[in-house]
Amino acid sequence: MAGCRYLPDSPFDSAFTMNRPGYAFPGMPAPLARMVETLSSLPGIGPKTALRLSLSLLHKSAPEVEQMAAALTELHQSLDFCKRCGCFSEQGHCGICDNVRRDTGTVCVVEQPVDVLMLERGGHFSGHYHVLHGRLSPVDGIGPEQIRLASLDARVAEGNVRELILATSATVDGEATAHFIARRYQTSDVKVSRIARGVPEGGELEYMDEFTLNRALDQRVVWERN
Repeated sequence: MAGCRYLPDSPFDSAFTMNRPGYAFPGMPAPLARMVETLSSLPGIGPKTALRLSLSLLHKSAPEVEQMAAALTELHQSLDFCKRCGCFSEQGHCGICDNVRRDTGTVCVVEQPVDVLMLERGGHFSGHYHVLHGRLSPVDGIGPEQIRLASLDARVAEGNVRELILATSATVDGEATAHFIARRYQTSDVKVSRIARGVPEGGELEYMDEFTLNRALDQRVVWERN
């Protein structure tokens, strides 16, 4: 921090301001500008937020910054995707696929690996997963060949899968993907189900949209008597 100088008339400033108006901060040193530009490429991070993050990094000690850099390097070198289910993995297969205590006959189909993390956080599901790494979107040119449907076909063909739980998102593309998969296996012996949608736990009806309320009514369940 002590060696960082403020350069109000740096030649880099004019080029930086001219070529990247979204990142234009007059007097910004070149190393700081490069960091701002790099952080701004992340989802949800604009130039001003990137500048605040960059200044925060600038105030950290050298060992802390080196530790962060090492973590980023390790992220790309050590983390991959499970060859079977498509979830995060460090050694070919993920811990879920290698867990013999989990039910191999029940497979929950999700769009992204992060969806697996969210479902696992609840600690309720004891089956396996299949990550599509996307969802059908004809507008974006994403068809069945662009998502992991062939590998799902292979798993079903093995004969061990009894039920597919479709846990794709509630978006138009997510629903279209769920319907496509359901039709794909409608003639097979595999049971295909869809995760329930409706009023969240602790939610007030007055704040729910009509689509959510209609879905909750359509998917109502019988009250169990004790």
